[in-house]
Amino acid sequence: MTVLFGTSLPVGHANAISVSAGQVSAGQTPAAAATQRPSEGTVHSWDLSTGVDGPGTRFVTFLSGCPLTCLYCHNPDTMRMRNGKRTSADDVIAEARKYTKFISASGGGATISGGEPLLQPVFAGELLHRMKNDLGLHTALDTSGFLGARATDALLRDVDLVLLDIKSWDRETYKKVTSRPLEPTLDFARRLAGLGKEVHLRFVLVPGLTDARENIEGVAAFAGTLGNVSRVDVLPFHKLGESKWEALDMKFTLHDTPSPTAAQVAEAKAIFAAQGLNAV
Repeated sequence: MTVLFGTSLPVGHANAISVSAGQVSAGQTPAAAATQRPSEGTVHSWDLSTGVDGPGTRFVTFLSGCPLTCLYCHNPDTMRMRNGKRTSADDVIAEARKYTKFISASGGGATISGGEPLLQPVFAGELLHRMKNDLGLHTALDTSGFLGARATDALLRDVDLVLLDIKSWDRETYKKVTSRPLEPTLDFARRLAGLGKEVHLRFVLVPGLTDARENIEGVAAFAGTLGNVSRVDVLPFHKLGESKWEALDMKFTLHDTPSPTAAQVAEAKAIFAAQGLNAV
């Protein structure tokens, strides 16, 4: 159930009062203090999901814009900021509030996803802070980690769980998959480990691209050193988003790539398990 936005309500935030730079008054959110105005951002959609965006039923907010152009992206319509709608944090929180009892009863929470949410770090931070502190929800940040340096310590304090994608260990393959370098993601992963922040690692298994044993072993060995990865999701490549690429007049270069077999997925999980990781 993905809900695209209609007309936004007027932007406003009762707690957005004027303060000195860097100072947060009682009852005021970090974003309001940083911007000196109500927080708003560009949002693609929101959704209620179960089992794929963190534990339990989640209210997932998809922010627009992403610095990566992953070959297998199943939501290419979130890559471009112009495909979203300027929306106030108040609007998003008001929508999430409708489902808080149901979400809490399921052991769920709220996830900020994208696109890449850290492309809009102030807005993402505002949403995380208010989902956690105003609505009392477990919070998750779904990120590639490429822009992890934009996540302030204050933002991460409002994050209970990070869903972190490590798309390849081989640097050339990573660059081919994403068009970006791997190192910023590894730096962010190490920082999260230093903070003791719980991480669910995601690895997409793409035959002929990311499925080389040494590639999987590299990701697994790195994850095994961190000490904060409580789960690894080995995600089989699929082509469910291909029609979106076509609708956007974008070339889907993995058209002829098959999904991995059950045996290939099981082998990848075994590689992660060999490092003492909970691979599912």
